[in-house]
Amino acid sequence: MSTVNFLPKTYTNFPENGSISCQSPSNIALVKYWGKYGEQLPQNASVSFTLNNCRTETTLTYSKKTNDGSFKFEVFLDGKREEGFEPKIKKFFERIEQYVPFVKEFTFKVETINTFPHSSGIASSASGMSALAICLTSLESLLLGSKVVSAKDQKEKASFLARLGSGSAARSLEGPLVVWGEHDAIKGSSNLFGTKYPFEVHENFANYQDTILLVDKGEKQVSSTVGHDLMNGNPYADARFATANNNLSRLIPVFKSGNISAFIKIVESEALQLHGMMMASMPYFILMKPNTLEIINRIWEYRNNSDSQVCFTLDAGANVHVLYPESEKVSVLEFIKKELAAFCKNGEFIEDHLGQGASIIG
Repeated sequence: MSTVNFLPKTYTNFPENGSISCQSPSNIALVKYWGKYGEQLPQNASVSFTLNNCRTETTLTYSKKTNDGSFKFEVFLDGKREEGFEPKIKKFFERIEQYVPFVKEFTFKVETINTFPHSSGIASSASGMSALAICLTSLESLLLGSKVVSAKDQKEKASFLARLGSGSAARSLEGPLVVWGEHDAIKGSSNLFGTKYPFEVHENFANYQDTILLVDKGEKQVSSTVGHDLMNGNPYADARFATANNNLSRLIPVFKSGNISAFIKIVESEALQLHGMMMASMPYFILMKPNTLEIINRIWEYRNNSDSQVCFTLDAGANVHVLYPESEKVSVLEFIKKELAAFCKNGEFIEDHLGQGASIIG
């Protein structure tokens, strides 16, 4: 499949005004995508858990305007105008215009609510861009009039569009496991959009839990865009890309067999390699905080001293995603409250679990 598949068909219906509300979750990569080329294309394939509670709810209000050849929109976060976000949305519109040319035909009001702190390493750009993308493809369905667009095709195009705003957003449209990036072992995988993981998944991974420890609720030290760009000169980049693709291959039999011990080794090493790449870049950065390391060491100690299969992963920030089977929910949450919450900002953490992706909510 190529980008040509996402070029628009003829629009036959132009409503004067209206609004569409959609929600889309964040996701947490198990095999990390870090490094890109071209227009938001990944240097290696990745696979992620789609979350449920950490999500963005977006209402796109639109009104027909005289076509003056420009984009016209305003962005609101939690009811407050956020002009600082608008250059990013403008760049997003510029990238997607050829695929959804109606973006210049309307005046838009983009109102978003996050259920979690944005810009703190919980992939708020993934949920935000994918929520906006599904709003836009829903509007496009209205513009197509009698032309029927399947739910699968709509989500596929939404993933394609979302990727042009934030690479990881391509993985938020489906769930609970999503692959993004071409991989020899996964038929149908693509650099252009995320695809639902196609193989057997053992019941051990059903409704897997993710409790996110908010070590740092502030804006990340380094944006993901800058971090990805630093891979261009990283001396270990090629080896990292090969390792990531190999780790995804290794996860296929792990998901099938339910071998959580093997899952833990791959997922934790992936998290540490991501941060290792930032430490090996020029300029170099340490994204973890002292409390991040304390949490990791306590998770290792708890696992070594019990029968627990709890583990951690990290995104590009200081916060820790604590992953564990649903069967351990009571015991692990008790461990988190007693030992790990003290290392979180104001003792805060978010309880989450696997979700099914984006949906229209109004």
